[in-house]
Amino acid sequence: MSPSMTTAMEANFEADQPAETLYQKGVKHLSDSGITSVPKQYIFPASDRPELTRDDTSIPNPNLKLPVIDFSQLQGSNRSHALKTLAEACQVYGFFQLTNHGIPREVILNMIEGSKGFFELPFEERSKYMSADMYAPVRYGTSVNQKKDTVFCWRDFLKLSCQPLSAVLPFWPSSPMGFRESAVEYSKQAKSLYLALTEAILESLGLVETAGKNNYENDSLKEFENGSQLIVINCYPSCPEPDLTLGMPPHSDYGFLTLLLQDEVKGLQIHHAGRWVTVDPVPDSFVINVGDHLEIFSNGRYKSVLHRVLVNPRTSRVSVASLHGLQTVRPSPELIDGDNPRRYKDTTFASFLDYISSCEPKSKNFLESRKLT
Repeated sequence: MSPSMTTAMEANFEADQPAETLYQKGVKHLSDSGITSVPKQYIFPASDRPELTRDDTSIPNPNLKLPVIDFSQLQGSNRSHALKTLAEACQVYGFFQLTNHGIPREVILNMIEGSKGFFELPFEERSKYMSADMYAPVRYGTSVNQKKDTVFCWRDFLKLSCQPLSAVLPFWPSSPMGFRESAVEYSKQAKSLYLALTEAILESLGLVETAGKNNYENDSLKEFENGSQLIVINCYPSCPEPDLTLGMPPHSDYGFLTLLLQDEVKGLQIHHAGRWVTVDPVPDSFVINVGDHLEIFSNGRYKSVLHRVLVNPRTSRVSVASLHGLQTVRPSPELIDGDNPRRYKDTTFASFLDYISSCEPKSKNFLESRKLT
């Protein structure tokens, strides 16, 4: 088929469907339709586009070797050394790779395969979970905020609220077969890992002298145990013109920590030392990143970092993010003094949802709105 005929068919495809219908169904629906060019709704301004060639699959931006934290060392005699590496990673990079994390490989594989299987379901099945309600226990959608975005991202998502699990579980998808069970087990394992990492972070900040031997640590961890957990499954279908769009625009994560599980396809980039760098997927590891909550809690000592997602012309990519936060977060009083005055307001999850519901989120604009100085 000639390019002119293909273009004409795609123009008819768009013309035959109202924009609301065409874009609200998501990019998986578009990709499955066989389009060979990116609809104008998804084309980013030239200044925001990635530096790619249209046939590129290697994502040529410089690669960054993130600090590697061996979780087993945080549990053993080398804990003090591992804590120093952890503190440096949170201060300098805002990201690190976590190895030997203890989550069984079967649990991880089941979660990845189940996630891929969900996005392979017919649109009519996936659409059952579409909702504009930010508080919905399960929400399927596209882009970032499909009701507010001026430019759409090349991304579909499934969000699963995990708190309290007993109350939200009946709303989670039961298809494909085994998905719900895999997601439950994964969410529990991720929560346990998050709490262990949080304990280490509190110690790295000097808030506890020895983990598990301080009343502050015991009381504080209860707050984290009762905090929020959200599983976000991202699908980035193959894109015919990856140089024109993004899977996710530059942003920081709202929350304390994000535990990201990637498949083998590159796509995640972080902004470091003034440039965008690609994070290589490492088998059997998690990418952990500092969220806005941790920046606030540490009174700015640890920084949340801008990151974005590129898309691929030939290969779809799936990632699973487990986002953990507090119901209310404020700078820790122990980290405020004459030389380090309080830098952030108290912040609630409700205030964040109100903010992103009322405007298009960009970069770290929500965090900037919480600063006192």
